[in-house]
Amino acid sequence: MRGQVEKKKSRWPKILRPGWILFILFVIAFTYLSFTVLAPWQLNKDDDIVERNHQLEAAFEADPVPYQDVFNEDGSIDADKEWTRVNLTGQYLNEYETLLRMRPVASGPSYQSLVPFETTSGDVILINRGWIEAGDGNVVPDDLEPAPTGEVQLSGMVRTEEAVHPNPPIERDGYEQVYSINSETVTEVTGVEGLGTAFVQLSDDQPGGLNSIPIPSMDRGNHLSYGYQWIAFGILAPIGLAWFIFSEIRERRRSEEEQAELESLGSDSTAGKTPDSKNGLEPETPDASDDTTDNTQVGDTTANNGDASKDASEAAPDAPAQAASRRRRARYGDAHPDHYAKFNERSQDRA
Repeated sequence: MRGQVEKKKSRWPKILRPGWILFILFVIAFTYLSFTVLAPWQLNKDDDIVERNHQLEAAFEADPVPYQDVFNEDGSIDADKEWTRVNLTGQYLNEYETLLRMRPVASGPSYQSLVPFETTSGDVILINRGWIEAGDGNVVPDDLEPAPTGEVQLSGMVRTEEAVHPNPPIERDGYEQVYSINSETVTEVTGVEGLGTAFVQLSDDQPGGLNSIPIPSMDRGNHLSYGYQWIAFGILAPIGLAWFIFSEIRERRRSEEEQAELESLGSDSTAGKTPDSKNGLEPETPDASDDTTDNTQVGDTTANNGDASKDASEAAPDAPAQAASRRRRARYGDAHPDHYAKFNERSQDRA
């Protein structure tokens, strides 16, 4: 009884081995990241795309408005007003032209022309005139036309500026080139003053426009389903961990029960043997002076009883051993070693 209690108490320490501890920590970390990082990451991307699509639909359903209705006094815009179509009148400041370097638009690398635009109200707004395909060796093509001079009226979509790119601006092919549309970077490179943090992306067929930049696709993508998948993974991971732990405990309990059954069979077989047979001694021979008839009758009776007891002693350990052997074969198949059969053969040899 005490041995069984000790075995039951020792199951958990065996399970909490270094491999199991690492596995449990991994499942905990994976579940935490699934709910707090991975799933929100995909769901937030889906929300951003849905919000952008609503803004695009509203922009095309409404007529263009004066830029003063969208731009704040510091040249910024509110997030919900991005993609709004605006009109503005003024002139290009061609001496401050900058190129957005190697930004793919169609099927290959291209350049985008960024030119500050001074409105008739005195505001300076950055204009993205569009894109042109890079030449051989990714050089600026010679057919890049400058923006027109004089007063023009433009129409385009308002965009928020991009973050500062880690790569610094460069000067190549006679142009200042940057890696992101950022007012701070453009101001640093060109020295233009009063540039706002938002810019206008020209629509089709505008004065000074190049190849117009296509609007984003309205497709939402698979971000919503990916978010739900991460949530499902976060739920299934601890369930799988619990199942593995339960299977490990069940297998250990089964192994202990089989070991206890083997030990009980061994003790029963040893207890069923006589001291003489156990020590390998021959039974004592009756005295020859006894009556012949009595010896014959007693000998016959003893022989019969000895044969019966021998058969009973041999059959007693065989029955449970064979039953255990059948259970093991049913559970593991013939490929698993049959310890019961080996034990039975050993008992018969000792008999």
